[in-house]
Amino acid sequence: MNRRVAVIGLDCAEPSLIFDRWIEDLPNLRSLIERGTWGQLRSVDPPITVPAWSCMMTSRDPGELGIYGFRNRADHSYDRQFVADSRAVPIPRLWDHLGEAGKHVIVLGVPGTYPPAPVAGELVSCFLTPDPRVDQYTEPASLRDEIERLVGPYQVDVRNYRRADRDRILSEIYEMTEQHFAAARHLLDTRPWDFFMMVEIGVDRIHHAFWSFHDPTHRNYEPGNRYRDVIRNYYQYLDDQIGELLERFGDDDTVIVVSDHGAEPMRGAVCINQWLIGEGYLTLRSTPETITPFDVTNVDWSQTRVWGDGGYYGRIWLNVRGREPDGIVDPSEYEALRDELISRLEGLPDPDGQPIGTRVFRPEDLWLEQRGVAPDLIAYFGNLAWRSAGSVGHAGYHTFENDTGPDDANHARNGVFIMAGPGVPAGPRDGLSILDVAPTILGRFGMPPIERMRGQVIDIH
Repeated sequence: MNRRVAVIGLDCAEPSLIFDRWIEDLPNLRSLIERGTWGQLRSVDPPITVPAWSCMMTSRDPGELGIYGFRNRADHSYDRQFVADSRAVPIPRLWDHLGEAGKHVIVLGVPGTYPPAPVAGELVSCFLTPDPRVDQYTEPASLRDEIERLVGPYQVDVRNYRRADRDRILSEIYEMTEQHFAAARHLLDTRPWDFFMMVEIGVDRIHHAFWSFHDPTHRNYEPGNRYRDVIRNYYQYLDDQIGELLERFGDDDTVIVVSDHGAEPMRGAVCINQWLIGEGYLTLRSTPETITPFDVTNVDWSQTRVWGDGGYYGRIWLNVRGREPDGIVDPSEYEALRDELISRLEGLPDPDGQPIGTRVFRPEDLWLEQRGVAPDLIAYFGNLAWRSAGSVGHAGYHTFENDTGPDDANHARNGVFIMAGPGVPAGPRDGLSILDVAPTILGRFGMPPIERMRGQVIDIH
């Protein structure tokens, strides 16, 4: 089977915007939808960039990878963490298997690819690159000079996108995106390839920076604001960029457009550690007078049973005797305490006393195994409509100001999947999983799923 597969990843692309609201404004995506299989793609838990793209490319869940977010506990101490970069992914990814099968691959911007590892082709790393001015971000290394001759100093991400200077953020998103697609076009034009994959992170950044300006249901929405059409205009710009890539693909090529999760308005944040302090689970030796990051507080671990982490979802840790250095929760009390926390957190209302629909999960109910240090519980506050704020010093248990900077959107559990190519029937599909993507791509090359892949080949017959 002499076919090629091209994957265009749009980090955080929201299915309701592409499939429904703006479908008539996106002619290139619409053409793929009209001639291909499409539908919402269920992400992993948690539905966040790290680890979702690595899960997609390995068809393994976060527990199997031991990656539960951007930062992870390195051990059961209280302060050691690691960033989940490419070295944290313990399993070969799709392009590694394809390379072993003799396929030439081009990989650009896929989260979790810094530092770059050798591939059977070309790789341009992702937003995890600390500073592309000094850090090597391509494989082979010589590709870096080639790209910078083409586009100038290469941008892997937008600086400080959780800030109030929206015009600067918007300008940088467009500048970055243009560089990414220019690099993609160049590689497609100058290299032989069997598998091409790029991920554009700008979709995620524009959602977090501008969602409140376009969504009338957002608490901060103002009718007629000057940024009302920013997200729609960017989607149209992306559609144009995708169209230029489609011109480089042939009739025998399979094209997949995919996102790792969707987006939804952020309703606020639950101050998880403030709640734990107020309810007697967590004790500080001194109380901050201002809002303070949890990792610089002085915790009295001898009086602390539970603490939490902030982020798009809440990670909750029990201070277990014999596991943590100063643990006080007896292992015999572990399950009862988890049950108590689940019940109380799921019943936590909003500031007006109304239920918000929080869901709290045990890790063993989500993942087949738990490599590394998994949270004892994970919380989707408001079923992901509310984020988790880990800082302390708040006046109450809720805040409407994100403690890491202005942020308008949270992550939704369903992303986008579109596939068009030879033999692919047209029409919508239900029940698609992010873990199905890698086995399906292998199937397009006539290769079976790799042993222990969790997803299924999407049946296109």
